[in-house]
Amino acid sequence: MIQPINMKKLIILASLLCIANLSFAQYALSKGQAQLNAGLGLSSWGVPIYVGFDVGVHPDISVGGELSFRSYNDNWKGNNYDHNIIGFSANGNYHFNTILDIPREWDFYAGLNLGFYVWNTDNDDYKGDGSSGVGLGAQVGGRYYFNERFGINLEVGGANAFSGGKFGITLKL
Repeated sequence: MIQPINMKKLIILASLLCIANLSFAQYALSKGQAQLNAGLGLSSWGVPIYVGFDVGVHPDISVGGELSFRSYNDNWKGNNYDHNIIGFSANGNYHFNTILDIPREWDFYAGLNLGFYVWNTDNDDYKGDGSSGVGLGAQVGGRYYFNERFGINLEVGGANAFSGGKFGITLKL
C-alpha cells in the first residue's frame, strides 16, 4: 500500500534541495584525494551497515575498500536462528563527470568490486559459520555534494554483499 506523503517531510525535502542547488561543490575525487562513505545497504539477509574509504588515483578513477556488518533473525521449522554477516570488499570505479560534462555537484560512476564475507549462525541446537569465497561484483552509483566536503550517495549493484544496493553519506577528507 502506498503511504500518503507527509507535508512536513515534503517541505523539508524541498528546502534541502533548494539549499543544495545554491551550494558549491567539486567534481569527483581528484588524484590523491580521499573520501569516507557510510550508510545502510539493501539485502534479503538483513540490513547491512557499511563504511568505506576511496582514493582518487586518476582524475576519473578511484579505488577503495569497504567493510559491512549485518545481523538478522530467521525462523525455520519453528526454530529461531541468529545470523551475523561481515563483508569485506575492494572496488575500482570510473567517474563519468569529465566525459559526460556532468554538473560539479554530481558524481556518476560505475565499476567492479572483489568481495568476501563470513557469517555465523546460532541457536540452541546449532552453531555454525562459513564464508562466501571471493566473488566479483559490479556497481553503478551516484553522489550529490551539498558543499565541497559533504554529500549523499546511492549505489546499486549485483553479485556482491550489497546485491540490492546501498545509500548513505560521503565525506571528503
